[in-house]
Amino acid sequence: MKFTLSWLKRHLDTNATLDEIADALTDLGLEVEGVEDRSAKLRDFVLGRVVSATKHPDADRLKVCQVETDEGRQQIICGAANAREGITVVLAKPGVYVPGIDTTIGVGRIRGIESFGMMASERELGLSDEHEGIIELPSGEVGERFVDWLAANDPAKVDPVIEIAITPNRPDALGVRGIARDLAARGLGTLRPLESQAIDGAFACPVGVAIDDDTRDGCPVFALRLIRGVRNGPSPDWLQDQLRAIGLRPISFLVDVTNWFTHDLNRPLHVFDADKVRGDLRVHRAAGGETIEALDERTYTLPQGAIVISDGAGVESIAGIMGGEASGVTPETANVLVESAYWDPVQIALTGRALKINSDARYRFERGVDPAFTPDGLDRATAMILDVAGGEASEMVVAGAVPDTSRSYRLDTDRVESLVGMSIPAETQCATLQALGFRLEGDDAWVPSWRPDVQGEADLVEEVARIASLTKLEGRPMSRPAQVLRPVLTPTQMRERMARRTAAALGYDECVTYSFIDGDAAALFGGGTEATRLENPISADMSHMRPSLLPGLLQAASRNQARGFVDLALFEAGHAFTGGEPGEQHFAITGLLTGQTGPRSMHGERRPVDVFDARADAEAILAAIGAPASARVLRDAEDWWHPGRSGRIGLGPKKTLAAFGEIHPKVLRAMDVKGPAVGFTIWPAEVPFPKATGAARGALVLSDLQAVDRDFAFVVGADVEAQTLVQAAQGADKALITEVRVFDEFVGGPLGEGRKSLALTVRMQPRDRTLTDKEIEAVAQKVVEKVERASGGTLRA
Repeated sequence: MKFTLSWLKRHLDTNATLDEIADALTDLGLEVEGVEDRSAKLRDFVLGRVVSATKHPDADRLKVCQVETDEGRQQIICGAANAREGITVVLAKPGVYVPGIDTTIGVGRIRGIESFGMMASERELGLSDEHEGIIELPSGEVGERFVDWLAANDPAKVDPVIEIAITPNRPDALGVRGIARDLAARGLGTLRPLESQAIDGAFACPVGVAIDDDTRDGCPVFALRLIRGVRNGPSPDWLQDQLRAIGLRPISFLVDVTNWFTHDLNRPLHVFDADKVRGDLRVHRAAGGETIEALDERTYTLPQGAIVISDGAGVESIAGIMGGEASGVTPETANVLVESAYWDPVQIALTGRALKINSDARYRFERGVDPAFTPDGLDRATAMILDVAGGEASEMVVAGAVPDTSRSYRLDTDRVESLVGMSIPAETQCATLQALGFRLEGDDAWVPSWRPDVQGEADLVEEVARIASLTKLEGRPMSRPAQVLRPVLTPTQMRERMARRTAAALGYDECVTYSFIDGDAAALFGGGTEATRLENPISADMSHMRPSLLPGLLQAASRNQARGFVDLALFEAGHAFTGGEPGEQHFAITGLLTGQTGPRSMHGERRPVDVFDARADAEAILAAIGAPASARVLRDAEDWWHPGRSGRIGLGPKKTLAAFGEIHPKVLRAMDVKGPAVGFTIWPAEVPFPKATGAARGALVLSDLQAVDRDFAFVVGADVEAQTLVQAAQGADKALITEVRVFDEFVGGPLGEGRKSLALTVRMQPRDRTLTDKEIEAVAQKVVEKVERASGGTLRA
């Protein structure tokens, strides 16, 4: 949003300096992005007086002028028709840069006669498009700086331009008056009143307006008036100066007046050439496919549902965004229809994005203009047109009604200190809100129609604090209880973080994959049902919620292998889904290993990854997050694991903490992954938390007594697992037995077919006294009994 200082002072009676205004705007939340000093490019130009002007001997259109300057009399060749004796002109001496023609003036020779400088026109100085002649000033002293003369006689041409950034919640600041209102509330001046300019029409408007029933939500009110007998032409100088200063090119008065009201009062308007309009106007939704040539000379195809304005011949305007070329005004326009309407911000934004049109009208309507100002804005524009272009105005035609935006909230003056931390007297708070346009009735503050962002009591507090200035906040020490550090993460979050860190420490790279996968991949892992199918997937390859994290990791492995990276260690932490209802999801840590265990080596240390690598890593992560050491490995893993090379780690048949193993070959083929590939999945939520919640650890207990090792060999069936024997032996005496290890396996020979021998070492650690032979034998006998009962085997002779 750009505006000049003099434009601001049309609404704000102030003596504040430019720096004070810029600082206040930023403090009020209207951040100043830049201040352009328009006088800087004119600082080197001075005034001179033409003493004589004679015809050039070798050129009919050139004159040899003798000009009085602050450095004495100089000779300047000039081709302007108005160069003559006695006028005061603007001089560019040799070495001065002229911005309008992008040239630095030097001493030159024109048709054999030297010229020491240039007398400038307005276009050459960038002041306007006027270039028919050089500048003639009605006053001024020789040698006076041109910028000083402008500051005293025509300040609008050197007025500084202020540019501010507007946040989406402050549409009222898209008009100069809204900015002036904030500054007046801060105390930098007094807001000038807007005088009433109601227009009584001289005749009935011959053009009617209708709004379709299905369009009233997008256009609640539409006001129109005909002005006949206008004289469209160049705008007054003050209007052209203000528009040009903010980067807008003056076109004609009827167009310029709509641009001016857009920036001055945040009231976008539109003008139609009434002689080009056929019949009445209708506000309706486009059926889709209609085309319109807009004022930017481009043709647009309208999307279905876009709000448009049509006459009897077809679409005339894209509502709230841009008018049509067919009904646009020209210098010959004598009868004009002036329109002022309120458009729904969301629908304007949707249409603007669909058509990729960016206009000042769209920018304001999609953020919100003042709906209550709709008829008043039409009256004010009409008054300006009548004053400048003449003509006669009709009565106003209004379709629909101004929407009711009235609302009030309780002003609790004590909440400012509790919410913001500032102490502001109650009477100051009330005065602030009144200065911003709020109406106070007791404790209720009625919100003005131009502030759609105020939606609650807290917003009232924010307005009071914003005007008072948040820079006045004073730092205060925190109270003692608030300084006590408390855990930020829950125990579950800490466990998940530890699992991630452990996986990374084991050499895994973390992946983040989509929670959506295709139905075929989901079916490989027990999913792909209607319960997890998405109603509106973003692509055909993302039709279902993932039942496991393995599909995403396998897809990542496939992409890497296709690019030559075959030795991978990947893991992901995230949720998998069994349905679409709350609670039908679980958090998991999943790892995947493919290829070899390491780079090539002359020592032969490189080998393919196997199931024991996956088990070791899974057990390391479980140990890091506090899983009990008593967890055992069970055989019955899910179908996507290799049936003979997989297992699950649990605390019993129904309490599974993790699963590991080699990925089933059919899954690898389906996912286009080259084996070997092993992996694991851990469910941290299934790991029980310790009963003791304190941070203190128990005392370290060490024994100074020598441990006793006893070896046992048992003959068992070939299908008996070694873990069965180990767990049975450990249960013989939990107080004395500290470790049981398998150290030998023998198959065949005299044992016969289907039999094997497993040798165990059992370590007994006495605590308070040395064990006797009798006590050792008793424990050994219990070990034999327990193992034989659990495995069905016998002690080997």
